[in-house]
Amino acid sequence: MKLIIAYISPQALNQVKKELYKESINRFSIADAFGHSDHEGYSHNYRGIEMSVDLMKKIRVEIAVNDDFTKTAVDAIMNGCKTSKNLGGKIFVLPIEQTYRISTGESGSQAIG
Repeated sequence: MKLIIAYISPQALNQVKKELYKESINRFSIADAFGHSDHEGYSHNYRGIEMSVDLMKKIRVEIAVNDDFTKTAVDAIMNGCKTSKNLGGKIFVLPIEQTYRISTGESGSQAIG
C-alpha cells in the first residue's frame, strides 16, 4: 500500500481529477496548500504597506492506493499536469504500514479499495 501526495498548481486540478477518474481512481483528498520553491515571489501593496509574497498557492492531492495502482495514479497526475500547460509540481510516494476502514473494520488492502 502506498500514499501518494502531490502538490500541483490550482489550474491543473480539474484536468488531474479527469485523468484520475479515467483510471477509476475516485477516492482522494484535496486541500489548499502554500509552498516556497525556486520561483521568485512578488510584491504588492496592501493598505499602503508593501508586502512580499513568496509562498505560492498549491493544491495538495492525497491518494491511498494498493501497490499495483501506484504507477497508474502517478501517471494520471503527471498527465493531468502536462495537459494543463506543464505547470509542474511534485509527487511523493510513501509506504503505508496499515489501513483501517472505520465503518466495516476491514484492514489492509481491502480497506483501501
